[in-house]
Amino acid sequence: MKYNFIAIEGNIGSGKTSLAEKAARDLNARLCLENFADNPFLPKFYSKPQQFAFPLEMFFMAERFQQMKHIFSQRDLFKDIVVSDYLFAKSQLFASINLDGDESLLYKRLFGIMYPNLPQPQLIVYLHNDVSNLLLNIARRGREYEKSITADYLEKIQFAYFQYFKTLSRHIVLIVNVSKLNFVYDKYDYHRLLDVMKHDYTSGMHFINP
Repeated sequence: MKYNFIAIEGNIGSGKTSLAEKAARDLNARLCLENFADNPFLPKFYSKPQQFAFPLEMFFMAERFQQMKHIFSQRDLFKDIVVSDYLFAKSQLFASINLDGDESLLYKRLFGIMYPNLPQPQLIVYLHNDVSNLLLNIARRGREYEKSITADYLEKIQFAYFQYFKTLSRHIVLIVNVSKLNFVYDKYDYHRLLDVMKHDYTSGMHFINP
């Protein structure tokens, strides 16, 4: 593996956590997973988004910052690769959708203080999937609070990611079309994705149909 820090990203229901777990196991890497279940504001946000958006995003950002600082402060001579199922920058992307006014300004200020103090991934893998497939995946996993997620909300998230990736001229970003892959259960599809991650890439965005 040519990259020591790999961030796997994607929209809600894209399978990023499943891929991160599998890749970390096969690459003998340390795994960094987002603890979304620990956020007490998440179910409240989906029922009353305007009321709970700010504490939701603040909690997520603080947790991500603390987790990233911890995992990169722990040296492991036998596992020098880190695979994460999120970018810290997703904090600002989701906040740009869910917050406005003074709350948005305050959030941006705090994000700007935290962001420079964290390591940047050498490889970003974005799992791109059709919104219709995402909705099916969300329904299959059966989380009660996610039932209110709409196609419009997923479209906004997808747009925010693509706009952000356009600004990353010094990063390697792989936009991988997984709409026809079943990498969670199909070993062949999974290994196709893993092979994609092992190639040598130049900086910028790369669109891949494995």
